[in-house]
Amino acid sequence: VEDVLQWDAEADATSLSTPTLLIHERNNPNFSMDVTRRVAGLIKDSRVAFVDNAFEGPLVAQRFFDGEVPDLAEPASTHAATSPEAGVTHTILFTDMQSSTALAQRLGDAKAQEVRRAHNGIVRSALSANSGSEIKHTGDGIMASFTTASSALECAIAIQRGVAAHVEEHPDSPLGLYVGLNAGEPIAEEGDLFGTSINLAARICDHAEPGQILASNVVRELAAGKDFLFADIGEIELRGFEDPVKLWELRWQEDN
Repeated sequence: VEDVLQWDAEADATSLSTPTLLIHERNNPNFSMDVTRRVAGLIKDSRVAFVDNAFEGPLVAQRFFDGEVPDLAEPASTHAATSPEAGVTHTILFTDMQSSTALAQRLGDAKAQEVRRAHNGIVRSALSANSGSEIKHTGDGIMASFTTASSALECAIAIQRGVAAHVEEHPDSPLGLYVGLNAGEPIAEEGDLFGTSINLAARICDHAEPGQILASNVVRELAAGKDFLFADIGEIELRGFEDPVKLWELRWQEDN
């Protein structure tokens, strides 16, 4: 164990040139998730799989060696090289899939997973193009952080346009997406973000309709002067918040 703890993983990572899968058990007391992500960022074509227990690791690895990308694996490039910073403003974006809980019953497990993969690919591609950091996968969506509100809004537009293009190419696909954004100074801990600003972003996403992007007033104000078109939704009562919250819809379709 001592040799493992003293292993200079970052030094060795730069010498690797083959596709690599890093498996990290979430509750591992010896290695943080941030270190694993940082090391993965040094390896070309690497992917990271965060598993809940040691029994999942061999199963994920076998699928990787068989040429299949495991559902738990994610491109290292979608993560920031360092942890989210505390005490600074983050713009938070949440996505959620339409009728996700009914997908498996209606389509079967395999088809439902295809829809989830399409969602993951669209969102992660938009994050990569707009300097977004994936914080975590929520099962039916993704939570991401941005250093600027304008980057988050651009990403949200790219996501919804990506979904629209996917549905146009696959008319039978049931993929629909809700997107919600908020900004604030959340608590950063172990590569994750917590606090009221995060909870509000999630509730805003919950209030959105399929294909809609909703943002809090603070996000709109942070992006003032930029080329974004907002529609006033009014003050909305959101679960868990005592006072109504002012929301705006970000228009992303060309004919809006």
